[in-house]
Amino acid sequence: MSESEAELPTAFVGDVLLWKRWHVSLGVIVVATVAWVLFEWTSLPFLTICSDVLLILIVLLFLHANYASLRNKQPPTLPELVVSEEMVNNVAASFRVKINNMLLIAHDITIGKDFRIFFKVVICLWLLSVIGSVFSFFTLAYIGTLMMITIPALYHKYGGYVDKCCGLIHSQFSKHYRIVDESVFNRLPRNISKDKES
Repeated sequence: MSESEAELPTAFVGDVLLWKRWHVSLGVIVVATVAWVLFEWTSLPFLTICSDVLLILIVLLFLHANYASLRNKQPPTLPELVVSEEMVNNVAASFRVKINNMLLIAHDITIGKDFRIFFKVVICLWLLSVIGSVFSFFTLAYIGTLMMITIPALYHKYGGYVDKCCGLIHSQFSKHYRIVDESVFNRLPRNISKDKES
């Protein structure tokens, strides 16, 4: 894949996120909303809905192809989807590096080399647990999709004002974090030794 061919999908995604291709961006929101309504309000299992949608698509394509052959027309051509071995190897190598880094961080946290990181991870996991008990997975995915489509476009339009507000918020947050860091985190031991000398 040449560099110009690799830039095409990135440029397309950037155009969609910045609403330069507004019909595709609007389509993403409509599809996400329909999928969210299907998954949340109908209470149908995910596998059932996916199987039904694929079944309808396959039946429609089959009927369209056979109808075209009955009328002596050329059947519709479907693009060949081929996954190259090079692409699979690149993705696998990238995942391997990321998973090894995550396992190394998890090892450091569970061994107790840095209690501050352990404490922060526990708080983050607890917050995720609370959020997960309030929202379902599909609702979180829907909210994430809406944010992914709207926030880049809004930031592109109102970036200066957002940067100014975020700077003020960051300075206030840093001030409060310094207070908590000095009063709480600095009192926590950084290293907990396994072998205590008697």
